[in-house]
Amino acid sequence: MNKRNNDKTLKEAIDQMLEVYRLRQKFDETSIVAAWPELMGTAIANRTTRLYISNKKLFVGLESSVIKNELMMMKTQIMKKLNDQAGKEIITSIVFL
Repeated sequence: MNKRNNDKTLKEAIDQMLEVYRLRQKFDETSIVAAWPELMGTAIANRTTRLYISNKKLFVGLESSVIKNELMMMKTQIMKKLNDQAGKEIITSIVFL
């Protein structure tokens, strides 16, 4: 199939739409929240009560204080893992609730 000059792939069209409507940041944040169980594992995901992003801060509600303490010691590794998943810096800090 030949690609004409003004033809775009579906990915290019979606990327352009996200930029035009200024939805890129929200899309990236939502993809990180959706990837939380896969990246952190089911044990942590099952004990996560709330998860949202506001102003580049990830807020994580946990029902276990033991897991909260463990994750607090791993903040930088968790941020790196989440930002690597997104392909750019989306999270600058994590707050455990």
